[in-house]
Amino acid sequence: MGQTQQTENNEEMDVKALQDMYKKFVMECPSGLLFLHEFKRFFGVDATGEASDYAENMFRAFDKNGDNTIDFLEFVATLNLVFRGDLEHKLRWSFKVYDKDSNGYVDKNELRSIIDVSQIHYLYPNDLYTQISSVVNRILQAVDSDGDGQISMEEFIRGAQQDQWLLSLFKLGMNPAGWLLAKKTKVPKLKLL
Repeated sequence: MGQTQQTENNEEMDVKALQDMYKKFVMECPSGLLFLHEFKRFFGVDATGEASDYAENMFRAFDKNGDNTIDFLEFVATLNLVFRGDLEHKLRWSFKVYDKDSNGYVDKNELRSIIDVSQIHYLYPNDLYTQISSVVNRILQAVDSDGDGQISMEEFIRGAQQDQWLLSLFKLGMNPAGWLLAKKTKVPKLKLL
């Protein structure tokens, strides 16, 4: 009846799911704001390590106004993009997650964080550094059209749209609404400090 939207994954984002997410959000964040440490706890991420860095980048991408908090509207706006946005919008959001220093470019170090080593292990099974460097160089060769050693958002989007391998590498495989609903009964109430 117009209240249900189909997503790419054939999951439904309906009014009931939105209401459930809001209830969970308010239960976890009575102030209506989610801070970084709560965001990590909310999604079960340890305070340090690679997952922590990734969570910080995602937090920054959720935080549209840059006030170091996520309110429910920012959360829903990002979910809307993830579920219903077109490819270009999703790639723009992915770029923001990968651009850790928010300088408008993804450099070699940021590219290294994108690479899933398990996917490239077969290239150089005994040398992890060579594996990662080889993939980073391949990405730069394919995408860095001006040869400056970094990737602009436009290069990132164009490269992903032209190369299926790059698209699968660049496109974030995340489902925050699924995490939220799945953890509905599993996540203990966060205590505000």
